[in-house]
Amino acid sequence: MEYIYSVLILIGINIIMASSFNLIIGYGGLISIAHPIFFALAGYCSAIVSMKFGVPIPLAIVLGTLFSTVLSVALSLPSLRVSGDYLLIASIGFQLGFVEVIKNIEAAGAASGLTGIPALYSGPLRSPAFVVTILAVAALVVWLVHRMTHGDYGRAIQAMRDDEECFTSLGRNATAIKVAIFAVGSGVAGLAGALYAHYSQFLSPEQFGIIQSGLILTMVVVGGMGTTWGPVVGALLLTALPQAITFVNLPTAIMAPLQGMIYTGLVLLFLFVRPQGLMAKKVRQ
Repeated sequence: MEYIYSVLILIGINIIMASSFNLIIGYGGLISIAHPIFFALAGYCSAIVSMKFGVPIPLAIVLGTLFSTVLSVALSLPSLRVSGDYLLIASIGFQLGFVEVIKNIEAAGAASGLTGIPALYSGPLRSPAFVVTILAVAALVVWLVHRMTHGDYGRAIQAMRDDEECFTSLGRNATAIKVAIFAVGSGVAGLAGALYAHYSQFLSPEQFGIIQSGLILTMVVVGGMGTTWGPVVGALLLTALPQAITFVNLPTAIMAPLQGMIYTGLVLLFLFVRPQGLMAKKVRQ
């Protein structure tokens, strides 16, 4: 039963990550690969303030989420003022640099990882309580993204993404919308990271590398970019697939490269065969 709980929690985490990334890349058209880093930033921040300073865990989770949100604005604002392409370059440098920095910070566990993180829940009902919490947050995130991307604000996001020059010629501030989208998406990823830290009670720099970026991108592309339910479907499928592969009992040296090849292959396959993903985007009236 514990295995089922862990899979359900992982599904919830991946739904949050894929839906928040879809807000950035699917609806906003902003290309960034650093999404797992904001997950990590909030996780490490929440873990450290709760461990080292005795901050209550709920408050630590809030602080971690705010920390990742603020840093996302610091990353995106100068990049998006120049060109969207600079956000991709900045995100690559930010991700690679962050992983190396964490590996050399003793307070964050360095390369061996941070252990002994206090759990949000304890006792025999710990896992069921976490399942309920994560799935409730995942449902709230899906609803939030849907609300943001539909209606007047959603039409403004679509207009900005489809033709930024025309959008700005109408006197609208495209940079403000892009920064807001990036901040909300990154902040939500941070919330997932903080919750994950207080569930797994362990964080390691190896958990937030390029493979994780590829996994989240694959979930969005396979499910359907710019749709509400696409990332949910993609997260369900791409969470179940690695679990199925583990039953093959392949060596770790083969397992990790195989997963990376599968993610890359699925992205390429869907881009050429079904670019709209499994959940085709409906034309707005």
